[in-house]
Amino acid sequence: MKKYLFTPGPAPVPPEVLLEMARPIIHHRTPEFSAALDQARDRMKPLYGTRSGEVILLSSTGTGAMEAAVINLLQAGEHAIYVNGGKFGERWGKLLSTFGMIGHEVRVEWGRAVRPGQIEDAFKAYPESRAVLVQASETSTCAVHPVAPIGEITRKRGAMLIVDGITSVGVFEQKMDEWGVDAFVTGSQKALMLPPGLGMVALSARAIDVAKTNKTPRFYFDLLKELKAQRDEHTTAWTAAVSLIFGLNKSLELIHAEGLPQVYARHALMAEATRDAATALGLKLIAPDNPAPGVTGILVPEGLDGGKLVKFLRDNLGVSVQGGQDQMKGKLVRIGHMGHLSPFDTLIAVSALELGLKHIGANIQLGAGVAAVQARLARSI
Repeated sequence: MKKYLFTPGPAPVPPEVLLEMARPIIHHRTPEFSAALDQARDRMKPLYGTRSGEVILLSSTGTGAMEAAVINLLQAGEHAIYVNGGKFGERWGKLLSTFGMIGHEVRVEWGRAVRPGQIEDAFKAYPESRAVLVQASETSTCAVHPVAPIGEITRKRGAMLIVDGITSVGVFEQKMDEWGVDAFVTGSQKALMLPPGLGMVALSARAIDVAKTNKTPRFYFDLLKELKAQRDEHTTAWTAAVSLIFGLNKSLELIHAEGLPQVYARHALMAEATRDAATALGLKLIAPDNPAPGVTGILVPEGLDGGKLVKFLRDNLGVSVQGGQDQMKGKLVRIGHMGHLSPFDTLIAVSALELGLKHIGANIQLGAGVAAVQARLARSI
């Protein structure tokens, strides 16, 4: 059975990247590796939208990069505001409490965007807060948060802005410098078209200064030590994920060859076509007002089992999508648009979705979603 990967991470990897990673392994303390590391760090900057920021590569998942941002910029007893609109916003809160920071939650309904006014209210209630932590794109709810106005608020308050861009970097335009983001994290297994295993943190000059006086204990995730190694010594502080960094260079080469505006337009087109398909099938979206371009969340018809749908698609059709988490378990199907995918692949995902929905008893018209995708693609040609 041929298999298709439409999960919101890991995402499909281009064959050119797989071949690059199959090169003979080299030692990470060599000029050849230094050149690859420098090139990868430089090529990442436009995806973040920064000229002045420093990009640091970590051998970790995106969660490791989130942890690194927290422990390098905040210390025990300090206050921080975090947006909890899904599983990954919740993760910010767990990281803060784990390391002794005092987190103040701004709770948002799943599928909704935080309102800037909520951040203002949180600062009024907790004026001692030193940072705001938020997702640019909340993967679990397929929703986008308004980072730009949040950045304006944090700058006025003299607070730091820490952003999870794990399903936004490389998906839609990021403006780290313009938005005033101090720490911007992402991971390799999403829009960067790589296997899991690399975390990335982009730091502003202010964040680097804060880290220099931060007293939180850290060893492996010491970003200053890692920055010194990568920027000044052209190597990594610890053993590097050599093959992944070779692969990252190749994936970034492909991304820049396509052109960032075209990459962003491709993600947007796939997401729009999938949303059109859901509407044509009479289905509802979890995030209708602020949908993410990297992953689309479709609510399963009332009374039907979304878990059974996901399992049928994977086991019987070879099509992997992702279900919902926590209270959305069994109620949501998430279709990813990241990685080595093109708009025509959307037809595969939607046609499989239709067959799966029929299998679990949904009252849909076969072909209606596929026709909607075709109509949307036709308008883009």
